[in-house]
Amino acid sequence: MKDRIIKRFAEQIAALERELHFELPREIQTARELGDLRENAEYKAAKERQGIVNAQIAMLKKRVGEIAMINLDRIPRDRAGFGSTVHLRVETGETIVYQLVMPEDADVDKGMISTSSPIGRSILNKEVGDEIKVTTPAGRRSFELLKVITIHDEV
Repeated sequence: MKDRIIKRFAEQIAALERELHFELPREIQTARELGDLRENAEYKAAKERQGIVNAQIAMLKKRVGEIAMINLDRIPRDRAGFGSTVHLRVETGETIVYQLVMPEDADVDKGMISTSSPIGRSILNKEVGDEIKVTTPAGRRSFELLKVITIHDEV
């Protein structure tokens, strides 16, 4: 999981660096050829985009460093933690399945929730049989943890 995220970020960084080093310089040069730079919207837009791309690259590189430092040995083996797939019984008796992921991978429609979301935080460190109560933007919710498959079980 960690390697997949790092690979995706590396691809994003490569695309942004291509834009920064090849596409934007061409746009800036084309805009310069149009004349007076003080009133040149194309030039200003390209320079602004250059600043934004630089900031995005820096943020992604920082995040890659943080992710690379995650010690998988510190993730619990006997309760819910990062990477775990959890089966929850909701108030209606229905069972839902979530995987606890990093914010970058969160996609509720695919059953992937961030460990920093209200529900994700409430699930962390819970064991099978635990009752989970959480306040979400949609209101108070209750779950029973039926099953936990940790990142160690999936490897």
